[in-house]
Amino acid sequence: MAPEPTDRRARAVTLGVAEDDAEAMFERGWTDGLPVVPPTPERVERMLAGTTRTPDEVVAVVPPDLAECTVEKVAINAVLAGCRPEYLPVVLAAVEAACTDAFNMHGLLATTWFSGPVVVVNGPVTHAIGMNSGVNALGPGNRANATIGRALQLVVRNVGGGRPGEVDRATLGQPGKYTFCFAEDEAGSPWEPLHVARGLEPGQSAVTLFAGEAPRGLADQLARSADDLATSFAACLRTVWGPKAVLAFDAMVVVSPEHARVFAGSGWTRTRLVEELHARLRIPGAELVRGAGGIAEGVDPAWADAEIPKFRPDGLLVVHAGGGAGLFSAIVGGWASGALGSEPVTRPVGT
Repeated sequence: MAPEPTDRRARAVTLGVAEDDAEAMFERGWTDGLPVVPPTPERVERMLAGTTRTPDEVVAVVPPDLAECTVEKVAINAVLAGCRPEYLPVVLAAVEAACTDAFNMHGLLATTWFSGPVVVVNGPVTHAIGMNSGVNALGPGNRANATIGRALQLVVRNVGGGRPGEVDRATLGQPGKYTFCFAEDEAGSPWEPLHVARGLEPGQSAVTLFAGEAPRGLADQLARSADDLATSFAACLRTVWGPKAVLAFDAMVVVSPEHARVFAGSGWTRTRLVEELHARLRIPGAELVRGAGGIAEGVDPAWADAEIPKFRPDGLLVVHAGGGAGLFSAIVGGWASGALGSEPVTRPVGT
């Protein structure tokens, strides 16, 4: 085994001669339940070659244990996750975003809701590292998509101590808590990219983190006008967190190319789509009060005469991704929003 470089700080773990690498890492709690790649010094060195940042630079303080996380520790977990070195700058940006007060990773872990970090990647880096924004973009099959999101989760687990059944208190959880990462399809989109809509420059690469649950399908194969399609979208969005939950929960809408063409054909921009969805999601209080419609859940009866928006003004994100065939889109429901829970966070990807 090669000697450790003198500028590395991570603790070396020596396995016994009779120990199986994979089983030893399971026993030490380093995995998410799936096998991981042994982070040998040689593999970590190769991973660190993917960034110009120094190995001992502190990237973030990772909750819930509020442990300092260096570039080297991120690299170790990127190796465990199966990343290639060129993915490391994206993982670093995702870790930085997740550990902000605004994103509130500690709260996201501790909630009993289904949610976890959703990573949307934009900019030139998506092509440089071969990310998937098209067919099966939210599913398996692409190494970059799968391992970048997994590396973030392993950093939170192994550095921050965010383990399921301990601080991670999700009642049911969901498969996206292994990894939930994809690229936006910018080339085929009728709109400006998500990171541009959130204030960055078109030529930059960026990650946007959203506290989201598993995606749910949204099908409308007959609407041929933006008005009709937006009405279908709004009806599905009303069920986020429950049909009577209002104001406190965000959502991400992943619009497929075929649905995007319907909106573009009517001349709707991303901003127009969001405005139209908000307009269709202003709900009479009489439909939302406790007991209305035979549903015990609901708002205080004092709101019966009000008109209440489903989402806060900044509570809807729109992303373009997916295969070119199928009039299907997706909704990713959020966790508690804003000061109550989590804000979406966008960070540039460095080198």
